[in-house]
Amino acid sequence: MKGFINFIREQGVMGLAVGFILGGAVSKVVSSLVADIINPVLSVVLGAAGNLSEASFKIGNIRIMWGSFVGTTIDFLVIALVVYFGVKLLKLDKLDSKK
Repeated sequence: MKGFINFIREQGVMGLAVGFILGGAVSKVVSSLVADIINPVLSVVLGAAGNLSEASFKIGNIRIMWGSFVGTTIDFLVIALVVYFGVKLLKLDKLDSKK
């Protein structure tokens, strides 16, 4: 059992597991925050009347959905920040031993 515990600590498995668990736990809340609060404000600021995820421009027959990309990027950044600060606040980064 000691070998298994050392493997988990040395390979950073704890940090990976914590990231997955916290990321999954806050994903819906953050997605709602981005979709319901941040995106509408950005759509007004960027001039994409209505829904930011529908903002686009056309090049010939191609429609580039830049609003959807911006919304998804914001969603990712907020989730990454929440997970980072959650791990730091709970001091879970100390579980992994240094090589």
